[in-house]
Amino acid sequence: MNRENWNPGFLDISPIFGPFKPLQNAISNFSDWPSVEDLDLLKQMADRPIITCSDKSVCFVSQQTTEVDKFTQQYEPRIYLSGEVPTRHHNWHDFFNALVWMTFPQTKAVLNQVHFNELCRELQNNQKQRGSLRDAATLFDESGVVVISSREDLVKLLQKHEWKQLFWEQREAVLSTMRFFVFGHGLYEKALNPYLGMTGKGIILQVDEIYFNQPLSEQIVVADKMLQTFLLQEKFSSVDLTPIPLLGYPTWSSDNCNSVFYNNKQYFRPHPSQR
Repeated sequence: MNRENWNPGFLDISPIFGPFKPLQNAISNFSDWPSVEDLDLLKQMADRPIITCSDKSVCFVSQQTTEVDKFTQQYEPRIYLSGEVPTRHHNWHDFFNALVWMTFPQTKAVLNQVHFNELCRELQNNQKQRGSLRDAATLFDESGVVVISSREDLVKLLQKHEWKQLFWEQREAVLSTMRFFVFGHGLYEKALNPYLGMTGKGIILQVDEIYFNQPLSEQIVVADKMLQTFLLQEKFSSVDLTPIPLLGYPTWSSDNCNSVFYNNKQYFRPHPSQR
């Protein structure tokens, strides 16, 4: 799909876009690229409070092309201090960023707070290089995947990179007791044209089996809350994020209906300890 063209039916391209399904009817009504005003109307339909950790209501504003010098007008500080999210028009990347704010508002708010606090610390210490915490926050914001599971044995297979055993031999168990929710808006942009090699960075959360009896919208609300709690408690780094070959998840690729698909070691890479 041409990434410059608007396509109101993008949610049907792949199950990867599943977290946005509650907004599908509203999105399908946009015959052209939604404006920032449209995004704010869409935000109201999400029916969830979308606020920063500084208690500012999030709104989407047009991004200016001029150079920004003031600290308060830089991207993350501006969101934290005013709630304004600079958004480019005719841009899938920024459009998906807005949708993730509507879908995982608590997690997005925490990541914004991490960036703001770290930027303040770097400024105070006259630190020129960004720290590992900001690197991890950026990586998850762009390429993050939330892995939800009630089965510890499946989680261990994932952590050991036993991809074929997990996604093929335990296929039915994965579909019934494991959910992969894409969080990173950069991954959503890539999913417009899925390709072998698409890999996310996962945070794994364990739940009780009853979790999977809830409607999708409720599962996402719970996942958002759990992610928020995790990020507030953990000082994580990029190495703590688990590689996730996205097209391996059952139904996320028409090619993974055959066991041979999982023999590709360039994509389904073994654990570093086994290389």
